Amino acid sequence: MSKKAAEHHKKASEHHTHAARHHSEAAKHHEGGHYEKAAHHAHTARAHATHARHHSEEAVKAHAEEHGKK
Repeated sequence: MSKKAAEHHKKASEHHTHAARHHSEAAKHHEGGHYEKAAHHAHTARAHATHARHHSEEAVKAHAEEHGKK
């Protein structure tokens, strides 16, 4: 695997971890009746998930560039 692809996979993993943490915080705030805080964390989680998807797509591109499309 190319270094570029590996870096994108690593970044995707980090963003998924951040997204999971924000989902957890959103759940805690929602259960406590703090709906605005819950919404904030839910939106932040979605942004991290979107960013993770971007890195996943870039990893696939980097892998294809290094190994050629077949």
